[in-house]
Amino acid sequence: MDARERSAERMARATAGAADDGLGAIVVGPSPDLAYLSGYDPPPFERPTVLVLRPDREPTLVVPELERALAAVSGGGGKVDLATWRDGSDPYGVIAGLLPGSGRVGISDRMWAVHLLGLQAAAPALSWTSASPVLARLRARKDRDELDALRRAGAAADASFEAICMIGLAGRTERDVADDLARLLVEFGHDSADFTIVASGPNGASPHHDPGSRRIAPGDPVVLDFGGSFDGYFSDTTRTVVVGDPPDGLEDVFALVHEAQGAGVEAVRPGVAIQEVDRAARAVIAAGGFGDRFIHRTGHGIGREVHEPPYAVEGDRTVLEPGMTFSVEPGIYLDGRFGVRIEDIVAVTDDGVERLNRSARELRVVD
Repeated sequence: MDARERSAERMARATAGAADDGLGAIVVGPSPDLAYLSGYDPPPFERPTVLVLRPDREPTLVVPELERALAAVSGGGGKVDLATWRDGSDPYGVIAGLLPGSGRVGISDRMWAVHLLGLQAAAPALSWTSASPVLARLRARKDRDELDALRRAGAAADASFEAICMIGLAGRTERDVADDLARLLVEFGHDSADFTIVASGPNGASPHHDPGSRRIAPGDPVVLDFGGSFDGYFSDTTRTVVVGDPPDGLEDVFALVHEAQGAGVEAVRPGVAIQEVDRAARAVIAAGGFGDRFIHRTGHGIGREVHEPPYAVEGDRTVLEPGMTFSVEPGIYLDGRFGVRIEDIVAVTDDGVERLNRSARELRVVD
Protein backbone atom coordinates (compact mmCIF):
# COMPACT_ATOMS: atom_id res chain seq x y z
CA MET A 1 0.00 0.00 0.00
CA ASP A 2 1.51 3.35 -1.03
CA ALA A 3 1.16 6.63 0.88
CA ARG A 4 -1.87 7.73 -1.19
CA GLU A 5 -3.74 4.52 -0.54
CA ARG A 6 -2.76 4.47 3.13
CA SER A 7 -4.10 8.00 3.69
CA ALA A 8 -7.34 7.19 1.89
CA GLU A 9 -7.80 4.01 3.94
CA ARG A 10 -7.15 5.80 7.23
CA MET A 11 -9.54 8.63 6.43
CA ALA A 12 -12.20 6.12 5.44
CA ARG A 13 -11.78 4.26 8.72
CA ALA A 14 -11.94 7.50 10.71
CA THR A 15 -15.10 8.53 8.87
CA ALA A 16 -16.69 5.14 9.54
CA GLY A 17 -15.67 5.38 13.19
CA ALA A 18 -17.31 8.80 13.44
CA ALA A 19 -20.55 7.40 12.04
CA ASP A 20 -20.41 4.48 14.47
CA ASP A 21 -20.06 6.94 17.35
CA GLY A 22 -22.99 9.05 16.16
CA LEU A 23 -20.90 11.98 14.93
CA GLY A 24 -21.98 13.94 11.90
CA ALA A 25 -18.39 14.95 11.17
CA ILE A 26 -14.87 15.14 12.57
CA VAL A 27 -12.78 18.30 12.34
CA VAL A 28 -9.02 17.74 12.64
CA GLY A 29 -6.52 20.55 13.10
CA PRO A 30 -2.73 20.54 12.66
CA SER A 31 -1.50 17.70 14.84
CA PRO A 32 -0.17 14.14 14.72
CA ASP A 33 -3.79 13.18 13.98
CA LEU A 34 -3.79 15.27 10.80
CA ALA A 35 -0.41 13.93 9.68
CA TYR A 36 -1.53 10.36 10.34
CA LEU A 37 -4.76 10.72 8.41
CA SER A 38 -3.79 12.90 5.48
CA GLY A 39 -0.01 13.02 5.23
CA TYR A 40 -0.19 16.82 5.58
CA ASP A 41 1.71 18.11 8.60
CA PRO A 42 1.58 21.91 8.86
CA PRO A 43 2.38 23.71 12.12
CA PRO A 44 -0.53 25.24 14.04
CA PHE A 45 -0.97 28.92 13.22
CA GLU A 46 -3.46 31.71 13.78
CA ARG A 47 -4.76 30.91 10.30
CA PRO A 48 -6.92 27.79 10.71
CA THR A 49 -6.19 24.67 8.70
CA VAL A 50 -8.55 21.71 9.19
CA LEU A 51 -9.46 18.37 7.69
CA VAL A 52 -13.23 17.77 7.63
CA LEU A 53 -14.38 14.15 7.55
CA ARG A 54 -18.08 13.33 7.30
CA PRO A 55 -19.84 10.15 6.23
CA ASP A 56 -21.81 11.64 3.35
CA ARG A 57 -19.08 13.46 1.41
CA GLU A 58 -15.43 13.27 0.38
CA PRO A 59 -12.74 14.37 2.85
CA THR A 60 -12.03 18.08 2.56
CA LEU A 61 -8.90 19.92 3.61
CA VAL A 62 -9.53 23.61 4.36
CA VAL A 63 -6.38 25.73 4.08
CA PRO A 64 -5.43 29.38 3.69
CA GLU A 65 -5.19 30.34 0.02
CA LEU A 66 -1.45 31.01 0.36
CA GLU A 67 -0.93 27.34 1.34
CA ARG A 68 -3.01 25.81 -1.46
CA ALA A 69 -0.01 24.70 -3.51
CA LEU A 70 1.72 23.09 -0.52
CA ALA A 71 -1.44 21.30 0.59
CA ALA A 72 -2.13 20.08 -2.94
CA VAL A 73 1.28 18.40 -3.04
CA SER A 74 1.28 16.78 0.40
CA GLY A 75 -2.29 16.73 1.71
CA GLY A 76 -3.99 13.38 1.59
CA GLY A 77 -1.85 12.12 -1.26
CA GLY A 78 -4.29 13.81 -3.64
CA LYS A 79 -7.23 11.94 -2.09
CA VAL A 80 -8.96 14.98 -0.54
CA ASP A 81 -10.89 17.93 -1.86
CA LEU A 82 -9.33 21.32 -1.19
CA ALA A 83 -11.23 24.37 0.04
CA THR A 84 -9.45 27.66 0.62
CA TRP A 85 -10.03 31.03 2.18
CA ARG A 86 -8.17 34.34 1.82
CA ASP A 87 -6.87 36.69 4.46
CA GLY A 88 -9.60 39.14 5.38
CA SER A 89 -12.40 36.62 4.78
CA ASP A 90 -14.14 34.38 7.32
CA PRO A 91 -12.45 30.95 7.50
CA TYR A 92 -14.92 29.65 10.07
CA GLY A 93 -17.81 30.24 7.70
CA VAL A 94 -16.01 28.17 5.06
CA ILE A 95 -15.49 25.32 7.50
CA ALA A 96 -19.03 25.55 8.87
CA GLY A 97 -20.36 25.26 5.32
CA LEU A 98 -18.83 21.79 5.12
CA LEU A 99 -20.47 20.59 8.33
CA PRO A 100 -23.95 19.14 8.86
CA GLY A 101 -26.67 21.56 9.92
CA SER A 102 -27.24 19.90 13.26
CA GLY A 103 -26.01 17.11 15.51
CA ARG A 104 -22.70 16.29 17.15
CA VAL A 105 -19.29 17.05 15.66
CA GLY A 106 -16.00 15.69 16.99
CA ILE A 107 -12.98 17.96 17.17
CA SER A 108 -9.36 16.91 17.52
CA ASP A 109 -7.74 17.59 20.86
CA ARG A 110 -4.94 19.83 19.51
CA MET A 111 -7.31 22.39 18.04
CA TRP A 112 -6.57 25.89 19.31
CA ALA A 113 -9.29 27.25 21.55
CA VAL A 114 -9.62 30.38 19.40
CA HIS A 115 -10.46 28.23 16.37
CA LEU A 116 -12.99 26.13 18.27
CA LEU A 117 -14.64 29.32 19.54
CA GLY A 118 -14.79 30.61 15.97
CA LEU A 119 -16.44 27.40 14.78
CA GLN A 120 -18.93 27.45 17.62
CA ALA A 121 -19.95 30.98 16.66
CA ALA A 122 -20.22 30.07 12.98
CA ALA A 123 -22.25 26.90 13.59
CA PRO A 124 -24.34 27.51 16.74
CA ALA A 125 -26.74 24.64 16.04
CA LEU A 126 -23.97 22.05 16.38
CA SER A 127 -22.81 20.42 19.59
CA TRP A 128 -19.11 19.73 19.94
CA THR A 129 -17.29 16.83 21.52
CA SER A 130 -13.83 15.30 21.50
CA ALA A 131 -12.85 13.26 18.45
CA SER A 132 -10.22 11.43 20.49
CA PRO A 133 -12.35 8.31 21.13
CA VAL A 134 -12.45 7.77 17.36
CA LEU A 135 -8.95 8.91 16.45
CA ALA A 136 -7.13 7.34 19.41
CA ARG A 137 -8.82 4.02 18.70
CA LEU A 138 -7.69 4.24 15.09
CA ARG A 139 -4.10 5.23 15.81
CA ALA A 140 -3.58 2.79 18.69
CA ARG A 141 -3.22 -0.23 16.38
CA LYS A 142 -0.07 0.18 14.32
CA ASP A 143 0.23 -1.33 10.87
CA ARG A 144 3.27 -3.22 9.60
CA ASP A 145 5.11 -0.10 8.40
CA GLU A 146 4.48 1.71 11.67
CA LEU A 147 5.75 -1.26 13.69
CA ASP A 148 8.87 -1.43 11.54
CA ALA A 149 9.52 2.28 12.17
CA LEU A 150 9.09 1.76 15.92
CA ARG A 151 11.49 -1.22 15.81
CA ARG A 152 14.11 0.90 14.05
CA ALA A 153 13.61 3.68 16.57
CA GLY A 154 14.03 1.22 19.44
CA ALA A 155 17.18 -0.29 17.96
CA ALA A 156 18.70 3.17 17.46
CA ALA A 157 17.91 4.09 21.08
CA ASP A 158 19.52 0.83 22.25
CA ALA A 159 22.65 1.64 20.25
CA SER A 160 22.74 5.11 21.79
CA PHE A 161 22.60 3.60 25.28
CA GLU A 162 25.48 1.24 24.56
CA ALA A 163 27.53 4.12 23.16
CA ILE A 164 26.97 6.44 26.13
CA CYS A 165 27.98 3.67 28.51
CA MET A 166 31.23 3.19 26.58
CA ILE A 167 31.96 6.92 26.69
CA GLY A 168 31.56 6.94 30.48
CA LEU A 169 29.80 9.22 32.95
CA ALA A 170 32.11 9.84 35.91
CA GLY A 171 33.18 13.45 36.43
CA ARG A 172 30.87 14.80 33.76
CA THR A 173 27.87 17.04 34.30
CA GLU A 174 24.38 15.74 33.68
CA ARG A 175 23.97 18.35 30.97
CA ASP A 176 27.10 17.16 29.15
CA VAL A 177 25.86 13.57 29.18
CA ALA A 178 22.41 14.67 27.99
CA ASP A 179 24.00 16.55 25.09
CA ASP A 180 25.97 13.45 24.14
CA LEU A 181 22.82 11.32 24.24
CA ALA A 182 21.04 13.77 21.94
CA ARG A 183 23.96 13.66 19.52
CA LEU A 184 24.08 9.86 19.60
CA LEU A 185 20.37 9.51 18.90
CA VAL A 186 20.81 11.51 15.70
CA GLU A 187 24.03 9.67 14.77
CA PHE A 188 22.20 6.36 15.04
CA GLY A 189 19.42 7.47 12.72
CA HIS A 190 16.91 9.60 14.60
CA ASP A 191 15.54 12.67 12.85
CA SER A 192 15.83 14.55 16.12
CA ALA A 193 16.29 14.02 19.86
CA ASP A 194 13.10 14.86 21.72
CA PHE A 195 14.21 14.48 25.35
CA THR A 196 17.26 13.38 27.33
CA ILE A 197 16.78 12.90 31.07
CA VAL A 198 20.02 12.34 32.96
CA ALA A 199 19.32 12.17 36.70
CA SER A 200 22.27 11.31 38.93
CA GLY A 201 22.38 10.47 42.63
CA PRO A 202 19.50 12.10 44.55
CA ASN A 203 18.25 13.74 41.34
CA GLY A 204 17.12 10.29 40.23
CA ALA A 205 14.25 10.53 42.72
CA SER A 206 12.62 13.10 40.38
CA PRO A 207 11.18 11.14 37.43
CA HIS A 208 11.24 14.11 35.04
CA HIS A 209 14.47 15.69 36.27
CA ASP A 210 15.93 18.39 34.03
CA PRO A 211 19.67 17.67 33.53
CA GLY A 212 21.81 20.32 35.15
CA SER A 213 25.29 21.16 36.36
CA ARG A 214 25.63 18.39 38.95
CA ARG A 215 28.78 16.35 38.34
CA ILE A 216 28.35 12.61 38.34
CA ALA A 217 30.52 11.02 41.03
CA PRO A 218 31.64 7.49 41.88
CA GLY A 219 28.83 5.63 43.64
CA ASP A 220 26.09 7.58 41.85
CA PRO A 221 23.17 5.72 40.33
CA VAL A 222 22.12 7.48 37.11
CA VAL A 223 18.69 7.27 35.47
CA LEU A 224 18.95 7.70 31.69
CA ASP A 225 15.60 8.28 29.96
CA PHE A 226 15.80 9.42 26.34
CA GLY A 227 14.21 9.25 22.92
CA GLY A 228 13.39 11.03 19.73
CA SER A 229 11.72 10.87 16.35
CA PHE A 230 12.73 8.23 13.80
CA ASP A 231 10.90 8.41 10.46
CA GLY A 232 8.05 10.16 12.25
CA TYR A 233 7.75 7.60 15.06
CA PHE A 234 9.23 7.86 18.53
CA SER A 235 11.64 5.95 20.69
CA ASP A 236 11.55 6.11 24.48
CA THR A 237 13.72 3.99 26.75
CA THR A 238 15.05 4.16 30.28
CA ARG A 239 17.99 2.38 31.86
CA THR A 240 19.46 2.88 35.32
CA VAL A 241 23.22 2.48 35.68
CA VAL A 242 25.69 3.03 38.50
CA VAL A 243 29.15 4.60 38.43
CA GLY A 244 31.47 2.24 40.28
CA ASP A 245 30.35 0.56 43.48
CA PRO A 246 26.58 0.83 44.13
CA PRO A 247 25.41 2.61 47.28
CA ASP A 248 23.65 0.72 50.06
CA GLY A 249 20.21 -0.46 49.08
CA LEU A 250 20.50 0.18 45.35
CA GLU A 251 20.88 -3.44 44.30
CA ASP A 252 17.80 -4.54 46.26
CA VAL A 253 15.67 -1.70 44.87
CA PHE A 254 16.95 -2.33 41.36
CA ALA A 255 16.12 -6.04 41.61
CA LEU A 256 12.57 -5.17 42.64
CA VAL A 257 12.07 -2.77 39.73
CA HIS A 258 13.61 -5.30 37.35
CA GLU A 259 11.15 -7.94 38.55
CA ALA A 260 8.23 -5.51 38.30
CA GLN A 261 9.14 -4.53 34.77
CA GLY A 262 9.28 -8.18 33.76
CA ALA A 263 5.90 -8.84 35.38
CA GLY A 264 4.36 -5.91 33.50
CA VAL A 265 5.70 -7.14 30.17
CA GLU A 266 4.53 -10.69 30.85
CA ALA A 267 1.00 -9.40 31.46
CA VAL A 268 0.79 -8.05 27.90
CA ARG A 269 -1.34 -10.14 25.54
CA PRO A 270 -4.41 -9.66 23.35
CA GLY A 271 -7.71 -9.49 25.17
CA VAL A 272 -6.29 -8.12 28.42
CA ALA A 273 -7.24 -4.66 29.67
CA ILE A 274 -4.16 -2.44 29.73
CA GLN A 275 -4.76 -1.58 33.39
CA GLU A 276 -3.75 -5.18 34.15
CA VAL A 277 -0.22 -4.32 33.03
CA ASP A 278 -0.11 -1.58 35.66
CA ARG A 279 -1.54 -3.91 38.28
CA ALA A 280 1.04 -6.61 37.56
CA ALA A 281 4.02 -4.28 37.87
CA ARG A 282 2.60 -2.38 40.84
CA ALA A 283 1.86 -5.57 42.79
CA VAL A 284 5.53 -6.56 42.75
CA ILE A 285 6.69 -3.18 44.05
CA ALA A 286 3.96 -3.04 46.68
CA ALA A 287 4.87 -6.53 47.91
CA GLY A 288 8.46 -5.34 48.25
CA GLY A 289 7.41 -2.53 50.56
CA PHE A 290 7.83 0.41 48.14
CA GLY A 291 4.29 0.82 46.85
CA ASP A 292 4.15 4.47 47.92
CA ARG A 293 7.39 5.17 46.05
CA PHE A 294 6.03 4.11 42.66
CA ILE A 295 4.47 7.47 41.87
CA HIS A 296 3.43 7.32 38.22
CA ARG A 297 1.56 5.09 35.77
CA THR A 298 3.32 2.03 34.42
CA GLY A 299 3.19 3.11 30.79
CA HIS A 300 1.87 5.17 27.91
CA GLY A 301 1.08 4.55 24.29
CA ILE A 302 3.68 5.62 21.75
CA GLY A 303 3.76 6.17 18.00
CA ARG A 304 3.60 9.52 16.25
CA GLU A 305 3.67 11.03 19.73
CA VAL A 306 5.82 10.09 22.70
CA HIS A 307 2.72 9.98 24.90
CA GLU A 308 -0.56 8.88 23.33
CA PRO A 309 -3.39 6.52 24.29
CA PRO A 310 -3.74 3.92 25.66
CA TYR A 311 -2.22 4.25 29.15
CA ALA A 312 -1.11 1.47 31.48
CA VAL A 313 -2.80 2.88 34.55
CA GLU A 314 -5.64 1.88 36.85
CA GLY A 315 -8.93 2.85 35.24
CA ASP A 316 -7.85 2.52 31.60
CA ARG A 317 -9.87 -0.47 30.45
CA THR A 318 -8.69 -0.42 26.85
CA VAL A 319 -8.56 -4.03 25.69
CA LEU A 320 -5.20 -4.84 24.14
CA GLU A 321 -5.16 -5.79 20.47
CA PRO A 322 -2.33 -6.84 18.13
CA GLY A 323 -0.42 -3.79 16.90
CA MET A 324 -0.85 -1.68 20.02
CA THR A 325 2.43 -0.23 21.30
CA PHE A 326 3.24 1.30 24.68
CA SER A 327 5.90 1.61 27.35
CA VAL A 328 6.33 -0.54 30.44
CA GLU A 329 8.33 1.56 32.90
CA PRO A 330 7.88 0.97 36.63
CA GLY A 331 10.13 2.86 39.02
CA ILE A 332 10.98 3.46 42.66
CA TYR A 333 11.99 6.93 43.85
CA LEU A 334 13.65 7.52 47.22
CA ASP A 335 13.85 11.22 48.08
CA GLY A 336 17.37 12.39 48.91
CA ARG A 337 18.93 9.09 47.83
CA PHE A 338 18.30 7.82 44.29
CA GLY A 339 15.74 6.57 41.81
CA VAL A 340 15.47 3.46 39.65
CA ARG A 341 13.42 3.08 36.47
CA ILE A 342 13.53 0.53 33.64
CA GLU A 343 11.55 1.15 30.46
CA ASP A 344 10.97 -0.76 27.26
CA ILE A 345 8.55 -0.14 24.42
CA VAL A 346 6.47 -3.23 23.71
CA ALA A 347 4.11 -4.27 20.92
CA VAL A 348 1.11 -6.54 21.34
CA THR A 349 1.39 -9.54 19.00
CA ASP A 350 -1.20 -12.08 17.91
CA ASP A 351 -0.35 -14.31 20.86
CA GLY A 352 1.66 -12.20 23.30
CA VAL A 353 4.21 -9.41 23.33
CA GLU A 354 7.35 -8.21 21.55
CA ARG A 355 9.91 -5.98 23.22
CA LEU A 356 11.08 -3.24 20.88
CA ASN A 357 14.06 -2.46 23.12
CA ARG A 358 16.71 -5.14 23.36
CA SER A 359 19.52 -3.54 25.41
CA ALA A 360 20.39 -5.27 28.70
CA ARG A 361 18.10 -4.45 31.63
CA GLU A 362 20.41 -5.67 34.38
CA LEU A 363 22.18 -3.17 36.66
CA ARG A 364 25.14 -1.96 34.66
CA VAL A 365 28.32 -0.62 36.21
CA VAL A 366 29.91 2.15 34.12
CA ASP A 367 33.01 4.29 34.41
